[in-house]
Amino acid sequence: MALYNVFDVAGSAMSAQSLRLNLTASNLANAETTASSPEEAYRARHPVFAAKLQQAQAGQAETSNGVEVGVRGVVETDAPVQALHQPNSPLADENGYVYRSNVNPVEEMVNMISASRSYQNSVEVMSTSRDLMLQTLRIGR
Repeated sequence: MALYNVFDVAGSAMSAQSLRLNLTASNLANAETTASSPEEAYRARHPVFAAKLQQAQAGQAETSNGVEVGVRGVVETDAPVQALHQPNSPLADENGYVYRSNVNPVEEMVNMISASRSYQNSVEVMSTSRDLMLQTLRIGR
């Protein structure tokens, strides 16, 4: 039934924002981590989403809408990692440097707020749609 497509779209949006929130939390948890080489340093990760296209197939009455979670995968940012001179660190390389992740905590907090609000909006869409459907059923009584 076409009326229920709104639940599919909102549900897929909630799944997408949940993935985004999990990646942001992981980025924040690793913001201050260090490694012994730039290649081993943690790099911020972000999801890449793609909209599902309606695919009308012969004989198929309904199509799918929404967001494909992680279709393109998760990408790491290419921002450079920060080299810190800490010769007493057990992770220091031969030059006395350790390498901190490229996570920007301010950007990640903004990303977390945005994802949280998008998730809340999807919940509100589902709630409003449910209420409208119940009101429509009450009219038919």
